[in-house]
Amino acid sequence: QVQLVESGGGLVQAGGSLRLSCVASGRTFSSYAMGWFRQAPGKEREFVGSISWAGYSTYYADSVKGRFTISRDNAKNTVYLQMNSLKPEDTAVYYCAADDTWEPLATMGSRDLEVWGQGTLVTVSS
Repeated sequence: QVQLVESGGGLVQAGGSLRLSCVASGRTFSSYAMGWFRQAPGKEREFVGSISWAGYSTYYADSVKGRFTISRDNAKNTVYLQMNSLKPEDTAVYYCAADDTWEPLATMGSRDLEVWGQGTLVTVSS
């Protein structure tokens, strides 16, 4: 099984940038599509975006499209979430998740994924 650990969260002013990292254990990382999700206090978990196993395809929620970029480095077993032009409404705990279903990236937010990281907190001040 794969295990995921997120890092890179912190406090940033609106308009600033952060890059989150998700490091996976195991030798099967490159076989998984990966997704980023976030959850604000008292809110439902929200899909942020996803990336295919080879990194050639990505999909983003409308709320972050044009501001966030997902990439991956399979040699390092790492997926990244580059967050630019951050807004206060981006404040949340961000989680990465692994998807071995080969379902379309756009559907990842509506499916129950099995493997999740512990989350990293991003706080955007106004």
